[in-house]
Amino acid sequence: MRGIVACRTDDPAVDDDAASAVTETAGDVVEDFIAAAGRWPDRTALAYNGMPTTYSALAERVRIVSMRYARELGVADESKRIAVSVSHNPAMAEHLLGIMQAGATYCPIDAALPDARKQALIATLGVHRLFTTGRDENPTAPEVLPFEPVRDQHDPAYVLCTSGSTGAPKPVAVSRHALAVTVRELRRLFALTPEDRVLQFASLGWDTCLEEILPTLTAGATLVFDDAAHSGSFPLFIRMLTEQRVTVLDLPTAFWHELVLFLYNDRAVLPDTVRLVIIGGERVDATRLQQWRDLDVGHVGLLNTYGCTETTLVTHAVQLSGLGADLELASYEDDIPVGRPLPHVRDHITDDGELLVAGPGLATGYLASPELTDSAFPVVDHGSGPTRWFCTGDLVTRGQRGLLYSRGRRDEQVKVRGVRVHPAEVEAQLTSHPAVGGAVVVGEERLLGPTSLTAYVVQTGPSTPAELKRYLGERLPSQFVPTKVTYVAALSYTASGKIDRAATAQAAIHRDNRGDGR
Repeated sequence: MRGIVACRTDDPAVDDDAASAVTETAGDVVEDFIAAAGRWPDRTALAYNGMPTTYSALAERVRIVSMRYARELGVADESKRIAVSVSHNPAMAEHLLGIMQAGATYCPIDAALPDARKQALIATLGVHRLFTTGRDENPTAPEVLPFEPVRDQHDPAYVLCTSGSTGAPKPVAVSRHALAVTVRELRRLFALTPEDRVLQFASLGWDTCLEEILPTLTAGATLVFDDAAHSGSFPLFIRMLTEQRVTVLDLPTAFWHELVLFLYNDRAVLPDTVRLVIIGGERVDATRLQQWRDLDVGHVGLLNTYGCTETTLVTHAVQLSGLGADLELASYEDDIPVGRPLPHVRDHITDDGELLVAGPGLATGYLASPELTDSAFPVVDHGSGPTRWFCTGDLVTRGQRGLLYSRGRRDEQVKVRGVRVHPAEVEAQLTSHPAVGGAVVVGEERLLGPTSLTAYVVQTGPSTPAELKRYLGERLPSQFVPTKVTYVAALSYTASGKIDRAATAQAAIHRDNRGDGR
């Protein structure tokens, strides 16, 4: 049984020479895919509900898509940003690689999002058209290209939007070089080979899907798309894993918690093909981890990961169970580490406990927001010369052998089902409702359950909690919609006049609420 590439266990930060070596060996993700297709042309690259597409066939589809986008772009669009509507099928992988092969920037918009959210993202990205990604069963390439695509390693490979404290999404641009460096490290971390079959599970508007797709398709492995993965039924999910012979799963921690509970209570088992489960996005619950260890999954590696959109996919990882796991972790009861820095990553903890990240995987910054970029990515000397760092906002401590442990946030941002949510963005949408005079949104951790949002609303007209949640659902991703809406007489404020979220929530506990929030 193959193990997982070990994370660093010595120095907590990678030295400059090591980071430089990683940088020098990085090429381009498209080049790595083309190399994989050339080496394994007859292997299955994509499987959709059991139907295979070989690497040679996928490479030809990517070439044709690339030429079509190059022709569409011409020389007029200097930004080279292409917004595409994506859903869980192989066409999205063809368009992702095709756009990058055309020298353009991939800007995915999940087809499942409400129309209002799609329009907001289109405006934020500064594009004028949303392309669809329907699959042409008989693709043909245009005869002549309007220009030869130029791919520079400093050009953005993709732009993804994160939740913003100003009430609007923030577009993060990640360079081709940062992506290539990270993808190569993830192939090593996941120990991917052409024998692997990796499930595509993550939402396509967030960057976790890229850590499923790109390491797989540059390793000669198979990327599995299957409708049963999103059925909401764990028995169907397990059966699909068996039928598709899935070897690697990359799951939001909250989903993994629910999966463990199902396996534990129903005495169900994962298929023997599964060798690695990757989790991330939220704190690991110690009870669920113990239940996982009590299951018959000793052959399965459980890898906990950490990263931000601004630092490109994964920056820290630790194996919690399975072959090669850190032995001392078996005795931990309540404090589960988020990991150590990967070889291409440097990290630093400030005096107030905030985690800073540096290295070749850093994003370029936020589109059209130089001041915000400068603030979030300061150049600071932390002992090895002036270095560009990303301020994650996450508070951590470092334990033995370089392991980091989460200690919360320095702001109100929370993770809901693996997605970063800033309460201000939800509050901005709530207060746009004519019956809402003010709103506060807070994240609340439930015992043995996922983090959820609660909205405290000052009512100025007739409305119900269900109506307000429906209103938000028409404008925001599902992760942004509060589980509970509670009406309050007034919001609480700090001495400086800012809304006090914690005080508002605490005061609501001692009031009679006018809605049950369900």
